[in-house]
Amino acid sequence: MIKAAARFLQYLLVERNVSEMTLKSYHEDMEALIEYLTDSHQKRCPRPDEISTLELRGYVAAMHEAAYSRATIARRLASLRSFFRFGQRDGFVKENPAKPLRNPRTQRSLPYFLSTDDVERLLSTPPALEPLGMRDRAILETMYSAGLRVGELVAINMGDVQLKEGIIRVRGKGRKERFSPLGSFAVKAVNRWLKLRKEILAGTLNVAGSPTKPRRPLPDSPNAPLFLNKYGKRLTTRSVGRMLEKHINEAGLDARTTPHTLRHSFATHLLDNGADIRSVQELLGHKSLVTTQIYTHVSTAKFREIYEKAHPRAK
Repeated sequence: MIKAAARFLQYLLVERNVSEMTLKSYHEDMEALIEYLTDSHQKRCPRPDEISTLELRGYVAAMHEAAYSRATIARRLASLRSFFRFGQRDGFVKENPAKPLRNPRTQRSLPYFLSTDDVERLLSTPPALEPLGMRDRAILETMYSAGLRVGELVAINMGDVQLKEGIIRVRGKGRKERFSPLGSFAVKAVNRWLKLRKEILAGTLNVAGSPTKPRRPLPDSPNAPLFLNKYGKRLTTRSVGRMLEKHINEAGLDARTTPHTLRHSFATHLLDNGADIRSVQELLGHKSLVTTQIYTHVSTAKFREIYEKAHPRAK
């Protein structure tokens, strides 16, 4: 089972070309299954062709008992089906024992988003005259202006930015690329950051704003990261999350606010101000319109206003 899982993950990476985060999710799902099967087989990991549908039903029941969310269970079942489909193709199983399993009914929660006033408070929190504040403000402005996932933000390279045109190239899920517009506030914030970025790479300043000891300049190229950490290297998604958490606390915003909240706010505010849903789908990089439609359930203020103006018996 362990060797088969390793072959499956290699197939996803090489042939399916899945993103790093998707591969990580599959890896975690396979590890969880192997751990369950090893325990249920007296510490012996079974071969894939020894696994039955009944045993997988027991695995699903165990996840329910452990209070896993419906979304997590559904995702793990999808991973199992993909694994055994690969097994049929690769010849280590004849049938797919995960195929008969039904997904739990998922209850899609409405995305939490910030009001325009709350977004303004958050974006103005980083100190405008401090190097670290300039970087953080450029990051927040870019995330909100383009509706980026945090993974997409940290992956932006210098060659992806066209500030004169107000456009950035974004690498989305499944390594799909799209072009996203940048508003004037984001363009100004990034331009201010780029001046500091030159000093950081030259070795005369660090992100914290302190002069550094003389050192050899760091290389720069179109493939170099747009946003840097204190070592002049690419930021991680975790460090962006920590940065945002700090500014959320300083702004006194709801603790539910995450890096993804700016993306939710981006979509909701566009729909509230008259953007059509297919345009928002393209801007978010959603493969399916169904994924984007959830924002229509939270973006009702504009619809109500239009209704009251247009319907003869609305009031």
